Amino acid sequence: MAEDVTRDAVSASAAGAAPAAWAASGARRPRPGSGSPWERYGWLMAVIWLVFLVYPLIQLVRSEASQGWIIAGWAAFAAFVVVYVAGFINGMSFGGGGLVDPPRPIQWAAFCGMIACAALTIPSIGGYAVGFLPFIMSFASYGLNRLAHWATAAASVSVTAMLVFLTPGGLSYVSILAIIVLLGVVNTVSTSLIIRSAEAEQLGLELATSEGREAVARDVHDLVGHSLTVVKLKAQLVRRLMDTDPERAKAELADIESLTAEAIAGVRATVAGVRSATLSDQLQSCRDALAAADIALRVEGDAAALSPAQSLTASWILREATTNVLRHSGARTVTVRVAPGTFAVIDDGRGIGGAEGNGVRGMRERATTGGATLAVSAPESGGTRVEVTW
Repeated sequence: MAEDVTRDAVSASAAGAAPAAWAASGARRPRPGSGSPWERYGWLMAVIWLVFLVYPLIQLVRSEASQGWIIAGWAAFAAFVVVYVAGFINGMSFGGGGLVDPPRPIQWAAFCGMIACAALTIPSIGGYAVGFLPFIMSFASYGLNRLAHWATAAASVSVTAMLVFLTPGGLSYVSILAIIVLLGVVNTVSTSLIIRSAEAEQLGLELATSEGREAVARDVHDLVGHSLTVVKLKAQLVRRLMDTDPERAKAELADIESLTAEAIAGVRATVAGVRSATLSDQLQSCRDALAAADIALRVEGDAAALSPAQSLTASWILREATTNVLRHSGARTVTVRVAPGTFAVIDDGRGIGGAEGNGVRGMRERATTGGATLAVSAPESGGTRVEVTW
């Protein structure tokens, strides 16, 4: 009767001891030195589940093997506990614990040590050594890699099946065999979910990084494209004025120097992710740029009609629209209309021609990012109308 009770208890240990501890560690391991509560105290989870080793412990106490084998069993039992807890702490606190990271060599050494310790208890407790298998299986599943998981699960099932079918009275271990099979399934499903979660997190990080790079590239394109266009126009003006009006030519050269310095500072700030120009500042900057090309800018409405977030989007739209006007439109007048929830840039140039270029696509992406809708149309009076609506 006592043996039956103990055997049932071993089944209970196989049902849930190690998976809970190792699943927790495999799901999220803090980085070294993070100092998180889980890193500092998570090893207690492994210690708590070790209570189920009380059943092999009981068999050691009751063992009738020779004194030498009993002593070896006690030593192996103690070593198993130390290796298991140490492996748990290593995988949790220092990275390289397997599952979502390549296992470190020390993890493989711990795995082999656990198997050796369990094997050394066989002469003293016999078949009850299978009480160590749940810990070994879970260590392989969560602390090593998929190959180790499958190999260990198959070996554990095979060893327990041999115990059931090839040893006298082995049918009493059928419940243990069922539990170990169930444990293998649980470990397979849970580790698969953890791996997929980690892969999804990594993919999300890569997408976020890619989107961030695209945003910075778009910002730099808008900023540099606008600045270089203005510099080119001013340089052409300087060339015309050098002989007829040297003083004004010097003033334009000073503007070019100022614009260049502003563009460099803007690129640095954009890459750092901290650039933010107000709509009023951008209106003045665009007015100066258009004036250099003899294009008049009229503003209808108040820039304060837009919220700060809307103003930021409008500033970038205005910058790119002004660049397009300077490069392609041949316009003489640009009108900017600002009203609550709407912002429009209208020119009297030659109008839309051909497919959308990078500038228009960039403006459309800007608007979408800012929660707005951008429309580019050709008014009946001619020219181009770029309108953003929130």
